[in-house]
Amino acid sequence: MSLDPTGTQIHLSIERDGRVVTADIGQVGAVLRGVTVDGVDLVARFPEGTPAPSCSGTVLVPWPNRIRDGRWTHEGAVQQLAITEPKLSNAIHGLLRYTAYVVSESDSSVTLRANVVPQIGYPFLLETAVTYALTAEGVTVTHVIRNSGAESAPIAIGTHPFITVGNAPAAELTVTSTGAEHIVVDERLLPVETAPVTEELDLRSGRVLADLHLDTAYASLAFDEDGRSRHRITDAAGNSTVLWQDEQFGYVQFYTGRDYPGQDVALACEPMTAPADAFNSGEGLIWLAPGETFTGSWGISYEPAV
Repeated sequence: MSLDPTGTQIHLSIERDGRVVTADIGQVGAVLRGVTVDGVDLVARFPEGTPAPSCSGTVLVPWPNRIRDGRWTHEGAVQQLAITEPKLSNAIHGLLRYTAYVVSESDSSVTLRANVVPQIGYPFLLETAVTYALTAEGVTVTHVIRNSGAESAPIAIGTHPFITVGNAPAAELTVTSTGAEHIVVDERLLPVETAPVTEELDLRSGRVLADLHLDTAYASLAFDEDGRSRHRITDAAGNSTVLWQDEQFGYVQFYTGRDYPGQDVALACEPMTAPADAFNSGEGLIWLAPGETFTGSWGISYEPAV
């Protein structure tokens, strides 16, 4: 068997409440490669034997998005991370994107574990785990991070799934989300300010996916009574894929890719605990004391038309 660039492949499957639910996960980056409910794809797949395109499905720890020049200051000392986005001279999407996690699985769930060890630009020790658990509606994803070092550590978490509703084309898909504010960025896609959403960026009443050109973070999300904020992509028949995030994830990034395999327009819907450059701004940044643990969840579910 040939080696896949995303490592060992994990396939989960259950039959529950009359539905068949599956998920496919790759070991490298704990990447979510696919989710189906009764054969309907909720996650845009990419070909086996290829790396994850546009960071598709990857877990982003200990920061999502970008850090300006890869540089930040901790207790008066300048920390310099590796520049992993040379085109814009930023450090992007954390330290575990290319890590092969340790896998522990059952038929209906899998937990992937990886450590962040002290290194140039990030002198902290973290134990991280992400669990994908199937439900009758889709998948619930739970992140746990423990600070195993001797001093408080800054963390932020994001993930990068591309969502869809089967094979519906972008012209027949409507995107709805609750963000009342967006983060204005400069030419390097780094934050300048937070402002009310413009007409062009407002997703609260629904926008056709084919009309959107986004690489945009949203804030001031609305959360339902169950403590979840929900983002929907709905096809012409009224079937919806819903990505929800709990209150630990206070931001969401939308990205519309026009070079994703098999998609005319692919939609990344990325729950984040903090926006770009949080190590410098402090916005949304979590400081874990030694021995302290963070837990947060999000998930993807299918809502068929009534």
